[in-house]
Amino acid sequence: MGHIELTLDVMMAQRHMSLNELADKVGITNVNLSKIKNNRVSAIRFTTLAGICEALQCQPGDILVYTQD
Repeated sequence: MGHIELTLDVMMAQRHMSLNELADKVGITNVNLSKIKNNRVSAIRFTTLAGICEALQCQPGDILVYTQD
């Protein structure tokens, strides 16, 4: 079975947005956003994903990648 990877760091770099700025815009803590950014989560709320997409002006598919094992 494959797994989902988050490429949030790439999108943040493309949008020139810092972790602190994105966390403020999404309304989550820097610690939680850092866990998401570094693929240290097993789940993400749709509301958080929507907030990230709104702040970065992207689609979920721009930051989620499926990788086969």
